[in-house]
Amino acid sequence: MFFRALSISTVLSAILLSGCATPTKMAFSDQSNSTIKPDKAVYLMTATIKNSYKTSHQPKLIVAHVEKGIVANSSDRLNFKIDDSGKIESDTPEGSTYLLRMELDKGDYVIQGLSSMSSSFPIHGFYFTPIHENLVSSVPGVFYLGHIEANVRERQGEEFKAGPSIPLIDQAIAGASTGTFDVEISDQWATDEAKFKEKFPVLVNTPIAKAILPPFDRVKAQQWWEAN
Repeated sequence: MFFRALSISTVLSAILLSGCATPTKMAFSDQSNSTIKPDKAVYLMTATIKNSYKTSHQPKLIVAHVEKGIVANSSDRLNFKIDDSGKIESDTPEGSTYLLRMELDKGDYVIQGLSSMSSSFPIHGFYFTPIHENLVSSVPGVFYLGHIEANVRERQGEEFKAGPSIPLIDQAIAGASTGTFDVEISDQWATDEAKFKEKFPVLVNTPIAKAILPPFDRVKAQQWWEAN
């Protein structure tokens, strides 16, 4: 049991610090960053993650991975940690939804993807939802990027895996190594607006512009997975 717990702790640490990244708080997560800064851009996005392949292993989001366009050191990799105020979680096949708020300086970025974990004792699964979309932060303000719908289904052929292969048994049973993600990006501001403003009052009277991400590029995700 000790070694199993140690393994899980090691994997979680690797997710939070993957690629020597910098753990970063979501905007409006506490009193230290509860305001909208006039020189910053905040990007809002919702993500729903579910597992229709192995329904008793529902992923819970841990980190959103964002990188600068040119990565020189750990400060150019931002791991936005999921906080309690952004969680709408469920263990049902409908999955869990998250309210992401990423505060960024001016510059070019890539939203690489989302890391999540399922826990159905004694099996723990680790997943990576690919996004790989470019984002240019050029002016301050608050912007809505859209809704990510990510669903684990059974993998066919050489499709990218929904998670790493190790640990072998856990990842296979949870559907992480034997499954893949179907990902859709859409504009759901009609329903997402109320969720964000209920959870984060600072947004109630704040102008929010749409900057919807392009449709998910499965070919790009496959190429990235094969190269990494």
